[in-house]
Amino acid sequence: MAGSDPALQSLHVVCYSGHKGDERPIRFRLGAADHLVEQVLDQWYGPEDAFFKVRADDGEIYVLRHSLGTAEGSWSLESQRGGAA
Repeated sequence: MAGSDPALQSLHVVCYSGHKGDERPIRFRLGAADHLVEQVLDQWYGPEDAFFKVRADDGEIYVLRHSLGTAEGSWSLESQRGGAA
C-alpha cells in the first residue's frame, strides 16, 4: 500500500498459549490484512517488552513488540521489510 505507514495501522496479535501463557505470536492482523507467522526468526526481551522477529506468509519480515508493562499486554509493529534478499 503505497504512501501508508504500516506502523500506524491497527495491529491485533493471536499467540500460542502454552504453560507460560502467551508464548509467541502465531498470526496477526495488520490493518485489514491477516497474516500467519511462518517462522519466529528471533526473540529478545527489554525491561518491559518482548520482541519477536517473524517471517509471515506474505514473505515479509516483521518485528512485533509485546508491552509486558501494561495490563492488556498491548502489541505494536516496530518494523517491516521485504523478506527476499
